[in-house]
Amino acid sequence: MGLFPYKRSYTMLTPIVVTPPSARRAGTGSARPLRPVSRSTAHCSTCAMRQLCMPQGLTSDELPRLEALICNARPVRRGDRLYRAGDAFEHLYAVRSGSLKTTMAHRDGREQVTGLRLAGEALGLDGISDDKHACSAIALEDSTVCIIPYVALKNLCREVGSMQERLHKLMGEQIVREGGQMMVLGSLSAEERVATFLLDVSERNAKRGYSSAEFNLRMTREDMGSYLGTTLETVSRTLSKFQKRGLIDTQGKFIRIVDIEGLRHV
Repeated sequence: MGLFPYKRSYTMLTPIVVTPPSARRAGTGSARPLRPVSRSTAHCSTCAMRQLCMPQGLTSDELPRLEALICNARPVRRGDRLYRAGDAFEHLYAVRSGSLKTTMAHRDGREQVTGLRLAGEALGLDGISDDKHACSAIALEDSTVCIIPYVALKNLCREVGSMQERLHKLMGEQIVREGGQMMVLGSLSAEERVATFLLDVSERNAKRGYSSAEFNLRMTREDMGSYLGTTLETVSRTLSKFQKRGLIDTQGKFIRIVDIEGLRHV
């Protein structure tokens, strides 16, 4: 889920300038030229994702402190990396708009997709254990993230109990999600994996006030295969099979779930 569900406070921090990492377009070896990273002030009180992203129970004087802690909202262009595996860990991030995938590299250089992060969800928790990021985060579309300096967040958590509780819940949610993904990879058939993934995206969209039946799936079929432990061909074949059975309708990245109960019983 998102970074903090609603209501708390923070002291004003000097905005931190983050040097944009050199980025490569996902799926290609061509490097993108560095470009200036523009930023805008993040206002939690007006953000559409605040119900998912903010701690419950923040008082009226605590909300400005939270907004002061989140130093900026930063755009991330499609295909750019927010951070790379091995980068020093300094910030947590909340997806304000758009979507990103996380990847980890095998020893032979192959990349495995390990997660999909939607608006209102957190990124960067992988860096806490070793003070460096264990995975890379890549924008699947033009996106915006809020930047939360981790040291300042820890200090705030000491003062505001609900902030600490929210951070612990975020960590717990990530453990649960990763455990669920292990179950998907270890015990489900290819068709069940694809159906489970579509249902997961559907449910997560519904929590954001979006349609649970119609959405643009920004992941490529190849990314889906990597995430689900199967091949691009298997994913494409399974989606075609679902369409023939009247469970879904697909047009490129657009997915419409026609028979959600049928999909649940794949």
